[in-house]
Amino acid sequence: MTNEVLIRDLRDALGDAHVLHLPEDLIAYEYDATIERARPDAVVFPGSTADVSAAVRIAHEHDVPVVPRGSGTGLAGGAVPVIGGVVVAMTRMRRIVELNAANRIAVVEPGVINLDLQAACEPHGLRYAPDPSSQRICTIGGNVGTNAGGPHTLAHGSTVNHVLGVEVVLADGTATWLGGRQPDVPGPDLRGVFCGSEGTLGIVTQICVALTPLPHEVRTMLAIFDSVEAASEAVSAIISGGVVPVAVEMLDQEIIRVVEPQMHVGYPLDAGAVLLLEVEGLPEAVAADAASVVAACEEAGARELRVAESAEEREGLWEGRKGGIGAIGASSPNFY
Repeated sequence: MTNEVLIRDLRDALGDAHVLHLPEDLIAYEYDATIERARPDAVVFPGSTADVSAAVRIAHEHDVPVVPRGSGTGLAGGAVPVIGGVVVAMTRMRRIVELNAANRIAVVEPGVINLDLQAACEPHGLRYAPDPSSQRICTIGGNVGTNAGGPHTLAHGSTVNHVLGVEVVLADGTATWLGGRQPDVPGPDLRGVFCGSEGTLGIVTQICVALTPLPHEVRTMLAIFDSVEAASEAVSAIISGGVVPVAVEMLDQEIIRVVEPQMHVGYPLDAGAVLLLEVEGLPEAVAADAASVVAACEEAGARELRVAESAEEREGLWEGRKGGIGAIGASSPNFY
C-alpha cells in the first residue's frame, strides 16, 4: 500500500484537521529534546481512545510503526520516529477525567501536563508525587512511558509506584485496561510492565494514579561546597545519620556555570558543587531532620547553608535545577 493510501485512511478515520502529512508540517515532530531527527510519514492527533485505536489499527494494516508522543521533552529519543511511520501526538487528550479526593485517586488522559495535575490536586490537600524536572511541560502519558521520577524519587519512588491502572491500545488496535483502581490487583503486574516501556508494547490512553496527602511542613536547603567530593561525603553522612531526605540533588561547578548566568537563582559561580536538600513531615520531625542535615553538611565542609523561609524562596532554590536542562540545551545543544 502506498503512503497516499495510509494518509487517506487516517484522514477518513480521524478527520482532515487531525492528520498532518505535508513535509513542512512534520518538521516539529522529527525530534524530541535530543538532537536526533527522523521524519514520520504522518502525525495524528487523536481525541479519544477510539481515535487511538483507529489510528493504530490502520498503521497495523499498513505495516508501519507507531510512535506515541507527549510533549517531546525526553532526552532518550523515545518520541523520534527513527524508521518513519505514524506519530500519535496526545495534544488533544488532556482531560482530568476524575479526581476523587475521598479515595485519593485521579483518572487522567495521557496528554495532561504533570504540573496541571498537581495544581488540580492541591485544593484538596493532595498531590501527585512524581515531579520530573520538566513537570511544567511533560505529560503524564510520557511519564508512564519513561517511568519518570524526579528530585523526590529518593523518598516517593518513580511513576510506576503511583500508577494503579492504565487503559492501553495494543498493536492491533485493541483497547483494554490493565491494573485497576486499587493497589495490588491480583495476577501478573501488566500495569507495571507498561510503565517504562517507551510505547513499545502499546499506547496508554487513560491512567489511574494514586494521590498522597500534602506534607504538613517542608524544609528546603541549599548547601554550598568547594568540591564534589565534600558534597558527596555530606550525602553519605546525612543518610548514615538516619535521615533520608525526600530530595537530594547535586549540581557541580560545570552545571552551575551554565545555569546561573541564565537562571539567576543565586548559585555561587566559584562553588565546586551545591546540594539541594529537602525534608518533610510533621513540624517536630522536620525541625529535627533539618538540624541533622545542617550538622552533617557543616561537618563535611559546607561553606554556606541557605534555608528557604517561604514557598517563594523554596521555588527559587529549585528553579536552577528545574530549568537546568533547558539552560544546558540553550548553551550547548549537543551536550547529550
